[in-house]
Amino acid sequence: MTQPPSQPPQQGGFGAPQDQPPPGGGFGAPQQPPAQGGFGAPPGTPPPPAQPPQPGPSQPGYGYPQQPGPYAQPGPYGQAAQSPGPYGQAQQAGPYGQPPQPPQPGYGYPPQYPGGPGVAPPPGGGGRGPFKGKPGLIVAAAVAGLLVVGGTVYAVTSGGDDGKKPVAQQSDDPKASGTDTPANPGDGSGDGGADPQNLNEGRKSGEAKVLWYKSAPDAPASGADAPGMWITGKTAVKAAYKQVFAYRVGSGDPAWAPITFPQKICAVTPDQSADGKVVVAYMNGTSDRAKCNRLQEIDLDTGHKGWTATVADGGLFDTAISIELTISGKTVMVGRSQSGTAYDLDSGEKQYDKKKYGASCFPTAFAGGVNRLIEVASCGVGGGNEHDEISELEPATGAVRWTQPVKKGWSVQRTYSVDPLVVYMTNEEKKAWNISTLDAKGTFRSEVKVDEKFAPECGWAILARDLQGCQGVAVDANTLYLPTDTNSGGNEIVAISLVDGKAKWRTKSPTDESMYPVKVEGGKLVAYVRPSYDSGGQVVSIPTAGSAHTTTKLLQNPQHTADIEDGFYDGAVDWADGRFYLSSTRLSGSDDAKEKLMMAFGN
Repeated sequence: MTQPPSQPPQQGGFGAPQDQPPPGGGFGAPQQPPAQGGFGAPPGTPPPPAQPPQPGPSQPGYGYPQQPGPYAQPGPYGQAAQSPGPYGQAQQAGPYGQPPQPPQPGYGYPPQYPGGPGVAPPPGGGGRGPFKGKPGLIVAAAVAGLLVVGGTVYAVTSGGDDGKKPVAQQSDDPKASGTDTPANPGDGSGDGGADPQNLNEGRKSGEAKVLWYKSAPDAPASGADAPGMWITGKTAVKAAYKQVFAYRVGSGDPAWAPITFPQKICAVTPDQSADGKVVVAYMNGTSDRAKCNRLQEIDLDTGHKGWTATVADGGLFDTAISIELTISGKTVMVGRSQSGTAYDLDSGEKQYDKKKYGASCFPTAFAGGVNRLIEVASCGVGGGNEHDEISELEPATGAVRWTQPVKKGWSVQRTYSVDPLVVYMTNEEKKAWNISTLDAKGTFRSEVKVDEKFAPECGWAILARDLQGCQGVAVDANTLYLPTDTNSGGNEIVAISLVDGKAKWRTKSPTDESMYPVKVEGGKLVAYVRPSYDSGGQVVSIPTAGSAHTTTKLLQNPQHTADIEDGFYDGAVDWADGRFYLSSTRLSGSDDAKEKLMMAFGN
């Protein structure tokens, strides 16, 4: 381990990995993905160049443990200033040393760039269903003391071997009686609890009920987005193509008439406000020059349409062709590619703009929480000082609370949590990744140091960084919960300390299917276990404290609807008030069968 340099580096934040080759294969390195194409990758996206990593300095061979370095080796960060300074001002470097040297590539190291969320992946093959039908983020941490290793993103196909768009299969049409009539159509006209398809017929003792099921509206042949799923104490609300639907949580009866927009929905706030409000964005036309710039506020319980607004362009290369929305307290932040505009959630009045600052820093992404608003900026693009910066903003005013620079070459891709702030980053050149935690003042706190392959599920961010686009991961005040990746059999959930980045405990799936974190509530981790061919999915709880971390079954979904449950295309899940909700986030546009939209289970 080398000693800290006497002066901070001149490019980006201090303390990031030096110019070294990517770490080697060893245990936990991701394997080369299958050769099939899949849903989630842009059509025609070529795989990354197959360039094997170059050998570095002589190091122990395959699987040999590294010498542990001092505690809190820094991630790709500079240390934040002791007190907030002017926006964009460089922070003072901290006394961290350089990271340990990585080993040489070992046996089985994949020849292709592992990539990361938002980076074009090698094509992959796979199946369908929640945490299955959309690209997964596969990450593999190094042995204790090693800073970063390669991760990969798999695109999972739901179509045939020819790589064409997915088509609905026989099992996608939930018919228990052999009829062709879709159950509870998703256009708001469904009869809720009447269950015309008898989805509860044949339910075994101990199995949950299918509370209700909704088919999706028709979508164009090119497909359509079905973003967002918001659950309140009264309603379950879902967006799909040009409409927003609302159902009573217990019966599935329409809660209010569907809201129909003149053009397709192009963005939504992933979370609702404390008083049950969301904002939906839709296109202003259908031409190639159409923009995602029309906003509509909606009350989830009543369906009341509140204020509307039109998002202005930010500049020549900063248009509203693609935007992201996030809610923080009473503020709605609209992120463009190089700026952001904040609106008051109650009135729709513009609050402030976040634009270029310093010499060449442009805000490129935002993530919101109850009382926190996080901004990621790209700085020095095209120059010799290219790097990202992370800032926390005062939601109501946009004032900067702190700014933390990121080392050159590292890109902030996702926030696994906003409070506490846990970020996932990639380094394309080094073919490496890093998961780090920042404290309330923006100072580097810890990084993941677990020798494992992890598989949270993250969608694609093609034109914008979708910082809050991951599920299958949960965080509480001091622990990060990540699912491991496995090619066969049940996986594990690993609890990782946010204090030192080390594993606290791990729990294996109760079945031979994968298990994924959903949320933490009441001192317990709630997780979803995927269905199998002979059993429905499960919702389980795991104590987060103490020495026993075994699963307790909260809900056992019916076996005879397992194929329906498993067939939800690109599924999203939620658990609220003892009910389990499952919905599609993408419609294929296939005419072969009525597509699924949403399903609810409960006792």
